[in-house]
Amino acid sequence: MRTQAIILTKIGAAESAFSHDEVTLPELKEDEVLIDSEAFGLNYADVMARRGLYNEAPPLPCVIGYELVGTIIQVGNKQDQQLIGQRVLAFSRFGAYAKKVITKRHAVISLPETSAEMAMALSTQAVTAFYMSNYISTIRSNDWVLIHAAAGGVGSILIQLAKLAGATVIAKVSSHEKEILAKNIGADFTINYLEKDYEKEIELLLNGRRLDISFNAVAGSTVKKDLRLLGSGGRLFLFGGAELLKGRMGIFSKLSFLRKMGLFIPVAFMMRSKSILGINMLKIADNKPHVIQECMEEVISLFYAKKITPIVGKTFHVKEISKAHDYLESGLSTGKITVFWD
Repeated sequence: MRTQAIILTKIGAAESAFSHDEVTLPELKEDEVLIDSEAFGLNYADVMARRGLYNEAPPLPCVIGYELVGTIIQVGNKQDQQLIGQRVLAFSRFGAYAKKVITKRHAVISLPETSAEMAMALSTQAVTAFYMSNYISTIRSNDWVLIHAAAGGVGSILIQLAKLAGATVIAKVSSHEKEILAKNIGADFTINYLEKDYEKEIELLLNGRRLDISFNAVAGSTVKKDLRLLGSGGRLFLFGGAELLKGRMGIFSKLSFLRKMGLFIPVAFMMRSKSILGINMLKIADNKPHVIQECMEEVISLFYAKKITPIVGKTFHVKEISKAHDYLESGLSTGKITVFWD
């Protein structure tokens, strides 16, 4: 089967990295479904892939993308015929930048009424937030929590999940407008890191105590700062490397990024009772797909119970894919960016 797709053809600037063409899809396997897509979401991993900084990305040319909203039009298993015609939110292991997308049966969840842009804000980012804050480590009511990139898709959900648990939330952002957004969804304190040294500001806020959790999508030079701020039992979640995107010198930027993070001796973490937890949801999806499904169901339930409200960001048409990428990479975006086919 042939389908339209946005194809990543070369590494570099968004304006020259993509082409709109057709690709051939393989035959459906027993555990797969075919979805006619309405829209797909953008993630920072997409930008990393376009910049040649994401080792998990397929070789070029390729179709990237992790999530979409659409209607199931074909199934690989005769026992799943009832799924045909269902509108769903779906995860895919790449390939979501296509009009028709093949994914695993267990990677979809029914979504009859919610708008595509709202649903997209509940997908990768919300599932990542829930996995970190509720699945592998629980936030407690007396915890002090730092959230980097707090106005983004993951960060905005983390604020709400942390407040549901009764924690005190410090939101680290890059503008006054993002401070307002973070406050409006529950953050107790906000810090504009472009204007102030966030480590010093947090030390003042803590007034002698230490952080319990940091959710860090930046890495690089922020890792050592966060570890200094953490107290006994503290956990540092690393789920992104946004600081790497600032580098423009190829391998030298990568080496500088790693150097700033530092080298660590495991016994030191044991002695200080601190933890670093690396989060790669693609690996979880590959090896524990039931976890993704469980987290997605929990997130949808919280949404319908009106306990969390995803932040819907800008929307774009597929013809504006380069603009969408530039906007996400600019650091100006808030919430989830969605790209529509029509």
